[in-house]
Amino acid sequence: MTKQRQAGVSPQARGREMARLGRHLWQQLGSVKKAAVELMNQHPDICSLQAHRYACGLSQDQAAVRYNEVTGHQTSLGGTTLNAWEAWARGRGGAGSPPTFSSLLILATAYGQGPLGVAEERISPGDLVAEAYERLAPEDQLSLKSFAAATLPSARPETAEPATPGSLSLSQSSASQLLTAEGNIIGGDFSLDVPTVENGNPAIRVFSLPNPQPGQLLNLTWTSFGFGVERLIRQIKNLGRRLDADACFGINEAGLVMATFLASAQFGRCPIGYLKCIKNRDDIALDEASSYPALRESPTIVLCDFEVKHANVVGFITNQLRLRYPGAEIYFAVFGAMTKNPRLEVADFDDLTGAGIMRAADFAAVFIAATMSPPGIEPPLELR
Repeated sequence: MTKQRQAGVSPQARGREMARLGRHLWQQLGSVKKAAVELMNQHPDICSLQAHRYACGLSQDQAAVRYNEVTGHQTSLGGTTLNAWEAWARGRGGAGSPPTFSSLLILATAYGQGPLGVAEERISPGDLVAEAYERLAPEDQLSLKSFAAATLPSARPETAEPATPGSLSLSQSSASQLLTAEGNIIGGDFSLDVPTVENGNPAIRVFSLPNPQPGQLLNLTWTSFGFGVERLIRQIKNLGRRLDADACFGINEAGLVMATFLASAQFGRCPIGYLKCIKNRDDIALDEASSYPALRESPTIVLCDFEVKHANVVGFITNQLRLRYPGAEIYFAVFGAMTKNPRLEVADFDDLTGAGIMRAADFAAVFIAATMSPPGIEPPLELR
């Protein structure tokens, strides 16, 4: 149970405590970004937008004052606007409203000044909305991408170590374990125990996807995508028993491509289903274009998704499948799973952002190709 849910603790009191803790972490780490990451690790219910404010030791009203100072008092932002942005970033019940790209630029500058207001730490506006990036307006998503591309060095020495969120260096992995897949850096393998069938093999081999552009979506190449699908096939083969699927279902287009590959390569060209999601704010629905093949009673289904992060899309989809196919045994294959910690080579399944979501879905077994950092990964050709 988080502190926020503890009886007798008001949101105001908890906010003051988080600001105190954030400032303390800043004093220890000497960086707003590092302090924000550590704060989110300790308190997963805090969004990135809040964490950066807390790392500066600011209340919402104080952050609004800092914001107006950055604009030379050409704005008159109030604490209620900060509250609306943070409520939106937390993604609860459609509350609040998203900040614009220009507002994120100003906030990044304001928070980069640190608790004392005199620092000059560079904070990417994308870092502030890492977990909520996909819920921004398309125009603001494009602006964030363009801004990141414009601020990157035109060239990077081959020997340079690409940065990852929280300033994690790739030197923490063995250099001999790294390979380049036509532009993507693929981290070394590591073992992870995941939920699995009774008497099955819980240990899977996962690779990490370090992102050399922190705060930006990592665009995957087809080579990397294929490498991940091959990894999922290998995990399925090492489940500990033969898995015969009656159908493979893909969530949206990227999941459909994965389902097609798995059905063809592993499951004897079994039927393929398509689940097209419609997102409206924080609500999820299935489009009529979704396809459901006719299956036997209590079928075995492999559900494929490109990534799992904070949103409980897979939980909603799984419930819908069980309503349509009563008694179905559902296995879950996901390409990328986001981590709570900047370190991508996690030691425990519960170190994944969507661990609780996957456990609650009660899958027969889980297969994961790779781990990733916020804001996530983009499939080839921007498949949705």
